[in-house]
Amino acid sequence: MSKLHVGIAGAGLAGRTLAWRLLRAGCRVSLFDTRHRGDINTASMTAAAMLSPLAELAVADDEVFAMGNRSLELWPEWIADMAAQGHEVYFRREGTLVVAHTQDQSSLEHFTRLLQHKLPEASRSQLHSLDATALGQMEPALAGRFGGGLFLDGEGQLANDQWMAALAIEIDRLGGEWHEGQGVERVKARRIVCADASHDVDVAVDARGVGSKTQWPQLRGVRGEVLTVECSGVTLQRPVRLMHPRYQLYVAPRPNQQFVVGATELESEDDGPVTLRSALELGSALYSLHPAFGEARVLRLAAALRPALDDHRPAIALRCGVWHINGLYRHGYLCAPALVDDLANKLLNETVLNENVAHDDA
Repeated sequence: MSKLHVGIAGAGLAGRTLAWRLLRAGCRVSLFDTRHRGDINTASMTAAAMLSPLAELAVADDEVFAMGNRSLELWPEWIADMAAQGHEVYFRREGTLVVAHTQDQSSLEHFTRLLQHKLPEASRSQLHSLDATALGQMEPALAGRFGGGLFLDGEGQLANDQWMAALAIEIDRLGGEWHEGQGVERVKARRIVCADASHDVDVAVDARGVGSKTQWPQLRGVRGEVLTVECSGVTLQRPVRLMHPRYQLYVAPRPNQQFVVGATELESEDDGPVTLRSALELGSALYSLHPAFGEARVLRLAAALRPALDDHRPAIALRCGVWHINGLYRHGYLCAPALVDDLANKLLNETVLNENVAHDDA
């Protein structure tokens, strides 16, 4: 019996993770991508990779919340799978801290009320209001800087660069076929069409993000910008969100005293470098969180387009014989495991069903 051959267009977070799961299940996988696997100028690599279903519920709906919680159950298992192969991927579930300066306290109060209203009753116990003393005990670097805050218990984060690198190694180890630097012109039923060749597969999956717009016109790109710094003068145990009327800054700590900082979300498909305004806003907001960040070394300023659908929900869809996994928007690492797990199960179960039908016919 021959292995199911799945062709995946797009080696970003969704495509690469799906390839890994299918290879582990015994499938043959061919992965096609315009970029090379080490390219960091992608949406998958321009992210803080915060796993925050509670915080995101303020701007998302119940479906995203459910996908995020399910993904939080999958991430520890998948990180452990990587660790068993010798890959260290930074992963923490120390919760998220939300704070605001005195003049922005109303924004924090509004955010708290919004979550209390939208959260299912069973999840409301994960919200904890902190006074200044409790905040300082939880995050000593912020002691005396804020009058209080909100703690979102159970949320997490991971290092996306380490995850993507581990996936690339595992795909090679498991026999995945990489077609790097291959511009995919079209994805058809059972076929991936590149500029120089057409490749037949049993199942075709389109995971190209904004690159899939020609085949899924409802997709659009939303520009996101992040700043990565190194600062020996600040230690944070967990991600911190700083409320502000114009933007919500997030600071995600990483190994080696590095921090990924973001806030910008622009309805623009400009994929050019970070603007001066964004750099100033990110830097000044970070400095206001703690003055020691004034001496931080800037390691990277990056912008990327996140694929979004009108309802801002990540989605799986079968269109004209092609499976699509797309629309991850700002919820990529939050929702990707649930989506990938769903699609992998659909493909594997469909294959078993077809084999059983063929056997019965025989």
